[in-house]
Amino acid sequence: MSAMEGTGGEFEMSWIGWPGSAVVDAKRRQRVQKELRESYGFEPIFLTQEEVTGYYQGFSNSSLWPLLHYRMNFMRYESEWWDCYRQVNSRFAEAVLADAREGDLVWIHDYHLMLLPQMLRKAGRGLRIGLFLHTPFPSYEVYRCHPNRRELLEGLLGADLVGFHTFGYLRHFRSSVIRLLNAEAHPDHIAYNNHKCVMGVYPIGCNATAFKEELHTPGFSRRRSYFERIYEGKKLVLSVERLDYSKGIPQKLDAIEKFLETWEHASKVTFVFISVPSRGDVPEYQQLRQEVETRVGHINGRFSTVDNVPIHFIHKSISFTDLCALYSLADVAMVTPFVDGMNLVAKEYAACKPDGTGALVLSEFAGATDELFKAIIVNPYDLQNMISGLRDALTIPADDKHRRMSSMHERVITFDNRYWAHSFVTDLSHVTPETSRRRRPDQTEQQVLAKTAQAGRIAFFLDYDGTLKELQDDADTAWPTAPIQDLLDRLAQREHVDTYIISGRKPDDLDSWLGHYPFTLIAEHGFLYRLKGHKHWQPLDAHADLSWKSQVIDVLGKFVGSTPGSYVEEKASSVVWHFRRSDPEFGQVKAQQLIGLLQDMLSNVPVRVHHGKKIVEISSLQVSKGAAMSYFTQNRRYDVIVCAGDDQTDESMFRLEDERLIKIKVGREETLADIRMDNPADFRNFIASMVNVIGTSR
Repeated sequence: MSAMEGTGGEFEMSWIGWPGSAVVDAKRRQRVQKELRESYGFEPIFLTQEEVTGYYQGFSNSSLWPLLHYRMNFMRYESEWWDCYRQVNSRFAEAVLADAREGDLVWIHDYHLMLLPQMLRKAGRGLRIGLFLHTPFPSYEVYRCHPNRRELLEGLLGADLVGFHTFGYLRHFRSSVIRLLNAEAHPDHIAYNNHKCVMGVYPIGCNATAFKEELHTPGFSRRRSYFERIYEGKKLVLSVERLDYSKGIPQKLDAIEKFLETWEHASKVTFVFISVPSRGDVPEYQQLRQEVETRVGHINGRFSTVDNVPIHFIHKSISFTDLCALYSLADVAMVTPFVDGMNLVAKEYAACKPDGTGALVLSEFAGATDELFKAIIVNPYDLQNMISGLRDALTIPADDKHRRMSSMHERVITFDNRYWAHSFVTDLSHVTPETSRRRRPDQTEQQVLAKTAQAGRIAFFLDYDGTLKELQDDADTAWPTAPIQDLLDRLAQREHVDTYIISGRKPDDLDSWLGHYPFTLIAEHGFLYRLKGHKHWQPLDAHADLSWKSQVIDVLGKFVGSTPGSYVEEKASSVVWHFRRSDPEFGQVKAQQLIGLLQDMLSNVPVRVHHGKKIVEISSLQVSKGAAMSYFTQNRRYDVIVCAGDDQTDESMFRLEDERLIKIKVGREETLADIRMDNPADFRNFIASMVNVIGTSR
């Protein structure tokens, strides 16, 4: 919250959040709500005890938190938690929509609300939606273990801007989106479901102003003097962290115990552990506290003397003044988490060292390491590395210490919390809001419907995959679903309507899925066709040159061997290399290599090399959807001819010049079509509207 002060008052703030406990009594809720609204400008969302258990303690902190921090052994999952998580995210959406106006900026924070961006997007209110993830985002191999992996990603992609502490987290997020959603990924944004989600890196800063001001207060001077007397003659090593298994506290204690065993000046070192209580209701945290307290007692029992206790363990929060005094006094800050989104303790310590004293021992797995690279970087999984890092920090020459700390101090003072908040909000404010996710018929679509209403006889040339049917990861599962069947039934029942399904599919697929409809089926992009009411297939051009196929199949076979998940599909007039089941990035690299090889090899052969959606298809130049459509329409008296498709093979239809043509593109790629539909569902709805008005104005 203090970070939001960085916006400089240029925005009117409205805060929405959970107060932090289950407030059951109605009168108490009213008092809390009144206090929060009037005194702080906060709008509270109250959760029941069941929601606290399922949403917060369960899904957020027992399922998502360990996953995001690579602690898979602590991850638990219950389907009831997921239901509760969705329910609470929906409650937040209702609260936002009740307060927000079109064009407002909505900044969502952290993993507790990963579904909220998409919920707000679907409301179609023209909001500019941003989400900042304060935790790490794990690698794809870890993230994909979660049962709700797709839904969570789709929720995040509803945002206009998603922010991360480091580029590494952004890279992992992008990798997961590519591999789990087959989304179109660019270096700085994701295109998914006809929405652009921008990704950015915004390393959060500490409240440097507050620390800087505190260092000049009388209270700070008194407390520092007090701590100087307590720790006189000692080297003070400070650790400040929440009591959380991601912080690696037991392993830090292992390193300290070994350090105390082996360093000759160990009796001159005092370790102060400020361990802030965290999630005390979660069993794993209760066990961790017990383990840490036992280990501290064991170490103090071994190494304490009459005048020295090596570890001072404080399991509670301390005042801001005391924290600043300890930061300022400490010779070393030991910040060694297994993984941390950022870790502001490291930055706070540097902020309290304007004189360039002190040394920072920092885990290489904290997000802060990208910025505070002058620290002594250690691997918290390497016991000897931790010990040597601690020794280096205690013995580092004064000039080297000053050079390192001065650089880090300047960094954290310059790029503080206000810089972070202002950067994110400024970028989000430049987003152009979408007024609605649902497409409204524009003038061109209205003209199409008017033209259809005048038509006496009409022909539909409809592509299947990606046009009538959403693209599937497994091509064999692309059978018509109920919405498709309903549309095809309506087309079949209309008089004076001829329907042609014109697809890249083999005849067997079209026969199996669509053979019972009174349609003309055209397979393999126009090479084979089966007339309405007939059972046999025949080639449109029996003289097409197909002598090149065996040579191409040999080449594709080698690419199958080097690209796991890919396979070759041989058709009568073409050969297709599919890599939808391959690693998407590796598949794209191999596809580019294959295309280059084929273009050289087939430069004098009458073939077309087409790089489609997760495919590379090699087909005869004498075969095209445009040629097939011309064949079936040139001698028929249609008033309107509708052709529709989603990829480059359909552009041959869109290139034809005929005043009867209505050309529809499904998707956002470049096209020669007249109008565009966002997705197959929108397309089916529009075709249904056309069917409803055919001939109504004649």
